[in-house]
Amino acid sequence: MTASKMTDSMPPESPAHVPVLRDTVLRWLAPRSGGRYVDGTFGRGGHTKAILEAAPGARVLGLDKDPEAAPAAAALAAGEPRFRFLAGDFSELGSALDRVGWDLVDGILLDLGLSSPQLETPERGFSLRHDGPLDMRFDPGSGETAAELLDRLEEREIADLLFGMGERRSRAIAWRIVGRRPLRTTGDLRAAVIAAVGPRRGRIDPATRTFLAVRSAVNREPQVLAAALHEAPGRLRREGVLAVISYHSGEDRPVKHAFRRLAEEPRFELGTRRPIRPDEDESGANRRSRSACLRILRRIEDAPGEIVRPDGDGR
Repeated sequence: MTASKMTDSMPPESPAHVPVLRDTVLRWLAPRSGGRYVDGTFGRGGHTKAILEAAPGARVLGLDKDPEAAPAAAALAAGEPRFRFLAGDFSELGSALDRVGWDLVDGILLDLGLSSPQLETPERGFSLRHDGPLDMRFDPGSGETAAELLDRLEEREIADLLFGMGERRSRAIAWRIVGRRPLRTTGDLRAAVIAAVGPRRGRIDPATRTFLAVRSAVNREPQVLAAALHEAPGRLRREGVLAVISYHSGEDRPVKHAFRRLAEEPRFELGTRRPIRPDEDESGANRRSRSACLRILRRIEDAPGEIVRPDGDGR
Protein backbone atom coordinates (compact mmCIF):
# COMPACT_ATOMS: atom_id res chain seq x y z
CA MET A 1 0.00 0.00 0.00
CA THR A 2 1.35 3.41 -0.89
CA ALA A 3 1.72 6.22 1.61
CA SER A 4 -1.28 8.06 0.19
CA LYS A 5 -3.48 5.09 1.06
CA MET A 6 -2.17 4.58 4.56
CA THR A 7 -4.75 4.18 7.31
CA ASP A 8 -4.76 7.15 9.67
CA SER A 9 -5.26 5.14 12.83
CA MET A 10 -3.48 4.58 16.08
CA PRO A 11 -1.78 1.20 16.38
CA PRO A 12 -4.29 -1.07 18.07
CA GLU A 13 -3.59 -2.36 21.55
CA SER A 14 -2.20 -5.86 21.90
CA PRO A 15 -1.76 -8.09 24.93
CA ALA A 16 2.04 -7.97 24.76
CA HIS A 17 4.52 -5.63 23.18
CA VAL A 18 5.87 -7.14 19.95
CA PRO A 19 8.50 -5.23 17.95
CA VAL A 20 6.94 -4.14 14.68
CA LEU A 21 8.64 -5.35 11.48
CA ARG A 22 11.36 -6.93 13.61
CA ASP A 23 12.81 -9.30 11.00
CA THR A 24 12.57 -6.73 8.21
CA VAL A 25 14.37 -4.12 10.30
CA LEU A 26 17.13 -6.63 11.08
CA ARG A 27 17.46 -7.50 7.42
CA TRP A 28 18.07 -3.85 6.49
CA LEU A 29 20.25 -2.94 9.46
CA ALA A 30 22.26 -6.16 9.02
CA PRO A 31 23.89 -5.93 12.46
CA ARG A 32 27.54 -6.94 12.54
CA SER A 33 30.05 -7.64 15.28
CA GLY A 34 31.68 -4.37 16.29
CA GLY A 35 28.89 -2.32 14.75
CA ARG A 36 27.25 0.58 16.55
CA TYR A 37 23.48 1.04 16.43
CA VAL A 38 20.99 3.51 17.86
CA ASP A 39 17.47 2.55 18.90
CA GLY A 40 15.98 6.03 19.09
CA THR A 41 12.69 4.77 20.52
CA PHE A 42 13.74 2.12 23.03
CA GLY A 43 10.29 1.52 24.55
CA ARG A 44 10.51 -1.90 26.16
CA GLY A 45 13.60 -2.87 24.20
CA GLY A 46 12.22 -5.29 21.62
CA HIS A 47 14.19 -3.97 18.66
CA THR A 48 17.30 -3.40 20.77
CA LYS A 49 17.33 -6.99 22.00
CA ALA A 50 16.87 -8.23 18.45
CA ILE A 51 19.91 -6.26 17.26
CA LEU A 52 22.06 -7.49 20.16
CA GLU A 53 21.00 -11.09 19.55
CA ALA A 54 21.65 -10.85 15.80
CA ALA A 55 25.31 -9.85 16.20
CA PRO A 56 27.16 -10.93 19.35
CA GLY A 57 29.69 -8.09 19.05
CA ALA A 58 27.25 -5.29 18.19
CA ARG A 59 26.66 -2.35 20.54
CA VAL A 60 23.41 -0.44 20.93
CA LEU A 61 22.59 2.97 22.36
CA GLY A 62 18.95 3.27 23.40
CA LEU A 63 17.08 6.56 23.73
CA ASP A 64 13.60 7.21 25.10
CA LYS A 65 11.87 10.21 26.63
CA ASP A 66 9.28 8.12 28.47
CA PRO A 67 10.48 7.54 32.06
CA GLU A 68 8.60 4.23 32.09
CA ALA A 69 11.16 2.90 29.59
CA ALA A 70 13.97 3.38 32.12
CA PRO A 71 13.34 0.23 34.24
CA ALA A 72 13.43 -2.05 31.19
CA ALA A 73 16.57 -0.29 29.99
CA ALA A 74 18.24 -0.61 33.39
CA ALA A 75 17.41 -4.31 33.55
CA LEU A 76 18.90 -4.89 30.10
CA ALA A 77 22.01 -2.82 30.82
CA ALA A 78 22.63 -4.70 34.05
CA GLY A 79 23.19 -7.95 32.18
CA GLU A 80 24.38 -6.66 28.81
CA PRO A 81 27.54 -4.49 28.71
CA ARG A 82 27.05 -3.83 24.99
CA PHE A 83 23.97 -1.73 25.71
CA ARG A 84 23.73 1.84 26.99
CA PHE A 85 20.66 3.96 27.62
CA LEU A 86 20.13 7.71 27.79
CA ALA A 87 16.87 9.42 28.71
CA GLY A 88 15.76 11.80 25.96
CA ASP A 89 14.05 11.83 22.60
CA PHE A 90 15.62 11.24 19.22
CA SER A 91 15.80 14.94 18.40
CA GLU A 92 18.78 14.87 20.79
CA LEU A 93 20.53 12.16 18.77
CA GLY A 94 23.66 14.18 18.03
CA SER A 95 24.31 15.19 21.63
CA ALA A 96 23.56 11.64 22.81
CA LEU A 97 26.17 10.21 20.44
CA ASP A 98 28.67 12.82 21.58
CA ARG A 99 28.03 11.88 25.21
CA VAL A 100 28.93 8.23 24.61
CA GLY A 101 31.86 9.08 22.36
CA TRP A 102 30.39 7.75 19.11
CA ASP A 103 31.06 9.82 16.01
CA LEU A 104 29.41 7.73 13.30
CA VAL A 105 27.17 4.67 13.60
CA ASP A 106 26.17 1.73 11.43
CA GLY A 107 22.43 1.97 11.90
CA ILE A 108 19.70 4.14 13.41
CA LEU A 109 16.13 2.99 14.05
CA LEU A 110 13.19 5.27 14.82
CA ASP A 111 9.87 3.55 15.57
CA LEU A 112 7.39 6.43 15.76
CA GLY A 113 4.49 4.46 17.18
CA LEU A 114 3.31 4.18 20.76
CA SER A 115 4.33 1.09 22.67
CA SER A 116 1.64 -1.33 23.77
CA PRO A 117 2.20 -0.48 27.48
CA GLN A 118 1.62 3.20 26.71
CA LEU A 119 -1.66 2.40 24.98
CA GLU A 120 -2.79 -0.06 27.63
CA THR A 121 -2.22 2.24 30.61
CA PRO A 122 -5.32 4.45 30.94
CA GLU A 123 -3.48 6.92 33.17
CA ARG A 124 -1.25 7.92 30.27
CA GLY A 125 -4.23 9.27 28.33
CA PHE A 126 -3.32 7.83 24.92
CA SER A 127 -5.98 5.19 24.47
CA LEU A 128 -9.32 5.56 22.74
CA ARG A 129 -10.58 2.41 24.42
CA HIS A 130 -9.84 3.16 28.06
CA ASP A 131 -11.00 6.28 29.87
CA GLY A 132 -8.26 8.11 31.73
CA PRO A 133 -6.80 11.56 32.39
CA LEU A 134 -6.41 13.65 29.23
CA ASP A 135 -2.61 13.71 29.40
CA MET A 136 -0.86 12.24 26.31
CA ARG A 137 2.65 13.38 27.30
CA PHE A 138 5.53 11.03 26.47
CA ASP A 139 7.20 12.42 29.59
CA PRO A 140 4.46 12.86 32.20
CA GLY A 141 6.80 14.97 34.31
CA SER A 142 7.18 17.87 31.92
CA GLY A 143 5.24 20.01 29.51
CA GLU A 144 1.60 20.78 28.87
CA THR A 145 -1.04 18.06 29.08
CA ALA A 146 -3.61 17.51 26.35
CA ALA A 147 -6.30 18.90 28.65
CA GLU A 148 -4.27 22.07 29.25
CA LEU A 149 -3.55 22.44 25.54
CA LEU A 150 -7.22 22.18 24.57
CA ASP A 151 -8.18 24.61 27.33
CA ARG A 152 -5.65 27.15 26.04
CA LEU A 153 -6.15 27.04 22.28
CA GLU A 154 -8.76 29.11 20.52
CA GLU A 155 -11.45 27.34 18.51
CA ARG A 156 -9.78 28.27 15.20
CA GLU A 157 -6.44 26.93 16.40
CA ILE A 158 -8.00 23.62 17.43
CA ALA A 159 -9.70 23.33 14.03
CA ASP A 160 -6.40 24.03 12.24
CA LEU A 161 -4.64 21.43 14.39
CA LEU A 162 -7.18 18.74 13.53
CA PHE A 163 -7.33 19.70 9.86
CA GLY A 164 -3.56 19.27 9.66
CA MET A 165 -4.05 15.62 10.62
CA GLY A 166 -6.57 15.15 7.83
CA GLU A 167 -9.75 15.55 9.88
CA ARG A 168 -12.39 16.86 7.46
CA ARG A 169 -14.87 17.73 10.23
CA SER A 170 -12.28 19.77 12.11
CA ARG A 171 -14.43 22.88 12.54
CA ALA A 172 -17.40 20.98 13.92
CA ILE A 173 -15.19 19.04 16.33
CA ALA A 174 -13.37 22.18 17.47
CA TRP A 175 -16.73 23.86 18.15
CA ARG A 176 -17.85 20.92 20.28
CA ILE A 177 -14.54 20.82 22.19
CA VAL A 178 -14.74 24.50 23.04
CA GLY A 179 -18.39 24.18 24.04
CA ARG A 180 -17.62 21.32 26.43
CA ARG A 181 -14.51 22.76 28.05
CA PRO A 182 -12.92 21.97 30.37
CA LEU A 183 -12.26 18.45 29.09
CA ARG A 184 -10.50 16.34 31.68
CA THR A 185 -10.55 12.74 30.42
CA THR A 186 -10.01 10.87 27.19
CA GLY A 187 -13.68 9.95 27.40
CA ASP A 188 -14.58 13.65 27.45
CA LEU A 189 -12.59 14.27 24.28
CA ARG A 190 -13.97 11.25 22.47
CA ALA A 191 -17.52 12.22 23.46
CA ALA A 192 -16.99 15.71 22.02
CA VAL A 193 -15.87 14.17 18.72
CA ILE A 194 -18.81 11.75 18.62
CA ALA A 195 -21.21 14.64 19.29
CA ALA A 196 -19.77 16.43 16.26
CA VAL A 197 -19.44 13.60 13.74
CA GLY A 198 -21.71 10.81 14.95
CA PRO A 199 -20.99 7.26 16.14
CA ARG A 200 -18.53 4.79 14.70
CA ARG A 201 -19.52 3.41 11.30
CA GLY A 202 -16.48 1.34 10.33
CA ARG A 203 -13.25 -0.14 11.63
CA ILE A 204 -11.67 3.25 12.44
CA ASP A 205 -12.86 5.09 15.54
CA PRO A 206 -14.14 8.57 14.54
CA ALA A 207 -11.92 10.16 17.23
CA THR A 208 -8.70 8.62 15.90
CA ARG A 209 -7.45 11.63 13.93
CA THR A 210 -8.36 14.00 16.76
CA PHE A 211 -6.37 11.94 19.26
CA LEU A 212 -3.42 11.74 16.85
CA ALA A 213 -3.47 15.49 16.25
CA VAL A 214 -3.65 16.40 19.94
CA ARG A 215 -0.95 13.89 20.92
CA SER A 216 1.30 15.21 18.16
CA ALA A 217 0.88 18.79 19.36
CA VAL A 218 1.41 17.95 23.04
CA ASN A 219 4.71 16.20 22.30
CA ARG A 220 5.82 18.49 19.45
CA GLU A 221 6.18 15.39 17.29
CA PRO A 222 6.66 17.15 13.92
CA GLN A 223 9.45 19.32 15.33
CA VAL A 224 11.13 16.38 17.06
CA LEU A 225 11.00 14.27 13.89
CA ALA A 226 12.30 17.13 11.73
CA ALA A 227 15.28 17.58 14.06
CA ALA A 228 16.07 13.87 13.93
CA LEU A 229 15.79 13.70 10.13
CA HIS A 230 18.20 16.64 9.93
CA GLU A 231 20.78 15.13 12.31
CA ALA A 232 20.64 11.35 11.77
CA PRO A 233 21.82 10.99 8.14
CA GLY A 234 25.05 12.83 8.87
CA ARG A 235 25.85 10.48 11.76
CA LEU A 236 25.80 7.38 9.56
CA ARG A 237 29.07 5.86 8.46
CA ARG A 238 29.41 4.61 4.88
CA GLU A 239 26.94 1.74 4.27
CA GLY A 240 25.05 2.82 7.39
CA VAL A 241 21.25 2.64 7.40
CA LEU A 242 18.54 4.93 8.80
CA ALA A 243 15.26 3.03 9.28
CA VAL A 244 12.05 4.86 10.23
CA ILE A 245 8.74 3.15 11.04
CA SER A 246 5.67 5.41 10.88
CA TYR A 247 2.00 4.68 11.48
CA HIS A 248 0.01 7.36 9.70
CA SER A 249 0.47 9.67 6.74
CA GLY A 250 1.27 12.67 8.93
CA GLU A 251 4.37 10.84 10.16
CA ASP A 252 5.29 9.17 6.88
CA ARG A 253 5.06 12.25 4.66
CA PRO A 254 8.03 14.18 6.15
CA VAL A 255 10.12 11.01 6.22
CA LYS A 256 9.36 10.31 2.56
CA HIS A 257 10.20 13.86 1.49
CA ALA A 258 13.38 14.02 3.57
CA PHE A 259 14.66 10.69 2.26
CA ARG A 260 13.90 11.55 -1.36
CA ARG A 261 15.63 14.89 -1.02
CA LEU A 262 18.71 13.27 0.53
CA ALA A 263 18.77 10.55 -2.14
CA GLU A 264 19.39 13.28 -4.73
CA GLU A 265 22.83 13.72 -3.14
CA PRO A 266 25.62 11.29 -4.11
CA ARG A 267 26.10 10.31 -0.46
CA PHE A 268 22.72 8.60 0.01
CA GLU A 269 20.31 6.21 -1.67
CA LEU A 270 16.82 4.94 -0.92
CA GLY A 271 16.54 1.36 0.28
CA THR A 272 13.29 0.98 -1.66
CA ARG A 273 11.20 3.38 -3.71
CA ARG A 274 8.02 2.40 -1.89
CA PRO A 275 7.46 1.94 1.85
CA ILE A 276 7.75 -1.55 3.29
CA ARG A 277 4.60 -2.91 4.90
CA PRO A 278 4.05 -5.91 7.20
CA ASP A 279 3.05 -9.11 5.46
CA GLU A 280 -0.23 -10.86 6.18
CA ASP A 281 1.31 -13.18 8.75
CA GLU A 282 2.67 -10.33 10.85
CA SER A 283 -0.47 -8.23 10.49
CA GLY A 284 -2.54 -11.17 11.68
CA ALA A 285 -0.25 -12.03 14.58
CA ASN A 286 0.39 -8.44 15.70
CA ARG A 287 -2.56 -6.10 15.12
CA ARG A 288 -0.42 -3.15 16.17
CA SER A 289 1.64 -3.56 13.01
CA ARG A 290 -1.23 -3.21 10.53
CA SER A 291 -0.64 0.46 9.71
CA ALA A 292 3.16 0.35 9.99
CA CYS A 293 5.24 1.76 7.16
CA LEU A 294 9.04 1.34 7.01
CA ARG A 295 11.32 3.59 4.96
CA ILE A 296 15.05 3.05 4.52
CA LEU A 297 17.87 5.47 3.73
CA ARG A 298 21.39 4.18 3.18
CA ARG A 299 24.60 6.19 3.16
CA ILE A 300 26.76 5.04 0.25
CA GLU A 301 29.73 7.40 0.38
CA ASP A 302 31.35 10.11 2.47
CA ALA A 303 30.94 13.78 1.70
CA PRO A 304 33.77 15.43 -0.27
CA GLY A 305 36.46 16.48 2.17
CA GLU A 306 34.79 14.71 5.09
CA ILE A 307 37.22 13.28 7.61
CA VAL A 308 35.98 10.12 9.27
CA ARG A 309 37.59 9.78 12.68
CA PRO A 310 38.71 6.29 13.69
CA ASP A 311 36.55 4.47 16.21
CA GLY A 312 37.31 5.07 19.85
CA ASP A 313 36.35 2.81 22.68
CA GLY A 314 32.98 4.56 23.05
CA ARG A 315 31.49 2.11 25.53
